[in-house]
Amino acid sequence: MANNASSNSGNQSHLGESSATSSDRTLAGQKDLFQKYRTAILKTNYGDITVEFYGDDAPITVNNFMNLASTGFYDNTKFHRVIKDFMIQAGDPNSRGSDKAKYGMGGPGYDFADEYNTHQLVRGSLAMANRGKDTNGSQFFIVTKELFTPMTGQYYTNFGRVVSGMKTVDKIEGLTTDDSDHPVKDAIIKSIELK
Repeated sequence: MANNASSNSGNQSHLGESSATSSDRTLAGQKDLFQKYRTAILKTNYGDITVEFYGDDAPITVNNFMNLASTGFYDNTKFHRVIKDFMIQAGDPNSRGSDKAKYGMGGPGYDFADEYNTHQLVRGSLAMANRGKDTNGSQFFIVTKELFTPMTGQYYTNFGRVVSGMKTVDKIEGLTTDDSDHPVKDAIIKSIELK
């Protein structure tokens, strides 16, 4: 899932595995929130989506998501990209604005390394969107359909799964989109509650 961000963005620093703390579970400066939380509720204007995390298989990714969620980073962002029978994508702070040309270009201001694992990308999988190898940031997607050939985490870090709220995911997937896969009606993440 390319997040459409330019590969030469000047404000993004690359944080590889060497930036992880000694516990190898977090990026520098982040808290190990997986020790406290295991799930999150994405509260959208179409209903709630509850996800469970694969913290043992993708600890840096999970803790990055939790740290961003705990600071309100995702609040009032949109599911800015919807591809029917494939996925819904969110996590871009640019999606708070109305300039759809910038959707898919935003992030937290840093990149971090992939954490490939054996979890297949199937309906309900939660995975990181990226621009290529080791370019994870804040954007993520939820798979909406069983894939004919389930992909393992060879291109995208699979870091969780939907445990409740697939009807909400399906509602968002069913929205009419423009030629750039942007929903015509907004699907907004109002907030994310860690549990």
